Amino acid sequence: MDYDVIVVGGGPAGATAAEDLAQAGARVAFLDRAGRIKPCGGAIPPRLISDFDIPDSQLVAKISTARMISPTQRAVDIPIENGFVGMVDREHFDEFLRCRAAKAGAHRNTGTFLRIERDGDGTHVVYRDKVSGNQMRLTGKIVIGADGARSNVARGEVPGGDKIPYVIAYHEIIRAPGKVGQYDPERCDVIYDGTISPDFYGWVFPHGESASVGMGTGVDGIDLKKATAELRVASGLEHCETIRREGAPIPLEPMKKWDNGRDVVLAGDAAGVVAPSSGEGIYYAMIGGRVAASAALATLASGKASDLALARKLFMKEHKTVFRVLRSMQDAYYKSDERRERFVSLCHDIDVQRLTFEAYMNKKLVKARPMAHIKIGLKNLAHLTRLVPETYA
Repeated sequence: MDYDVIVVGGGPAGATAAEDLAQAGARVAFLDRAGRIKPCGGAIPPRLISDFDIPDSQLVAKISTARMISPTQRAVDIPIENGFVGMVDREHFDEFLRCRAAKAGAHRNTGTFLRIERDGDGTHVVYRDKVSGNQMRLTGKIVIGADGARSNVARGEVPGGDKIPYVIAYHEIIRAPGKVGQYDPERCDVIYDGTISPDFYGWVFPHGESASVGMGTGVDGIDLKKATAELRVASGLEHCETIRREGAPIPLEPMKKWDNGRDVVLAGDAAGVVAPSSGEGIYYAMIGGRVAASAALATLASGKASDLALARKLFMKEHKTVFRVLRSMQDAYYKSDERRERFVSLCHDIDVQRLTFEAYMNKKLVKARPMAHIKIGLKNLAHLTRLVPETYA
């Protein structure tokens, strides 16, 4: 069969694109590399749950509190008002999305992407089949590259695709006990400590019967496994059974261009859409898949390859400001432990807590309380210029 669209990648971005395309009546195939599980804290906000119709059965935990921990081990607990943060395990969540795409009519293929070829018959995705080991190919009109950070599709097809900055994330999924030591199965802990990560953060996120403990860094020479082991000890989880270990790159900023102006458009990590500062990726990956599908459908309808650029335009129109603010926060506060200490102090402020979580839960900057924004701006400036001591406000 010849397809309208071939999606390379079966994570949240690729599976979402494939499902949306199939539901719109397009002939679509997607290629998934079997057995790949991305290291991920697994947090998803209510906006994702509602926008993408995620059933309650996929939530392995519902988090009511986030704890920020500073380099001196000061902790700020931020209650999640008017809702919760859902937690998913990527091993099962991604498979749920792939199965849903196939049920919608997308043709599922399992194998490893090799290259894109073109001839008079169309654009071909060449891959090595998981079962037979043979080289196979899928023929179509448009390719969506959703094959993650350091995407092979991006590297071969889109300018700048080989130069996306990234951090390396590593985590261990462990068999979690009940509440023990510093570990609370209803709380996410985010650790801002240069001894764990000199440029990012560590995390301890509950997953119901399991937990994700990990960290990320872009600094060469950091022992990710050692840092994660230290996190487990600090949380009282060092003796828990380790279920699996995973590592992968996480991009730091959206690419300037997401398409090749011809027949390829990128989505998710392949396009660099992971939120700065927080490292949140699942929601933005799924939105990336959705806008890539929309751009592909527009191109199929118009016959104009220039419509592939709609994917980035649609995404940035909605999320550019949030990404810019988060990028500024990371640049300002992740440079040293002194800055991290001040960042955690700033998180103690009630205005910061409310506006931050409203923005996280609803995926937009809140404009309803302008005076709160002004107060936060002044407090932020005071911390960065050291006009206030490294103590709680």
